[in-house]
Amino acid sequence: MDYMHFKSPYTTANRIRRMAWTVCWTLLARPFPRSVLMPWKRFLLRCFGAKVSGTANVYASAKVFMPWNLVMKDHACLASEVDCYNAALVELGVNATVSQRSYLCTASHDISSPRHEQTERPIRIGDRAWVAAEAFVGPGVTVGEGAVVGARAAVFKDIEPWTVVGGNPARVLKKREIL
Repeated sequence: MDYMHFKSPYTTANRIRRMAWTVCWTLLARPFPRSVLMPWKRFLLRCFGAKVSGTANVYASAKVFMPWNLVMKDHACLASEVDCYNAALVELGVNATVSQRSYLCTASHDISSPRHEQTERPIRIGDRAWVAAEAFVGPGVTVGEGAVVGARAAVFKDIEPWTVVGGNPARVLKKREIL
């Protein structure tokens, strides 16, 4: 058995679509500062299949792997330099924020298989949740409503609503209370 043979999970059509997306975003969105032409950036995302609210914000320096796997509700935000590797669905709820340089990763590999096939599972960021700067959120994770993922945390399991987590791997620090 050839253990080094790796078959891409992406079709040629998918690769061409992603290439067209990358060229469009690079030329038509990235040159503009973060708050300039936000409606235009939402329009570009929608042209490639994203379901983006008219009040959502995606900074020009954010990277979205497959916009057709992105859902952003009212006032959701992907901040500067966020890497949204959404081989599967990524959904941001109302007022959900993913802060600068965070990494949302919906894909991994089957480490028990000799072929190391890619696996994908969706990520959901609940209403009013916040993923702080440089955090990592892994495949299949749901960040519950109002939860906070601390800066540079690495999240591999679901986060309960209104919980604050931090560290690597992330652990519960406290319950979130809004006074």
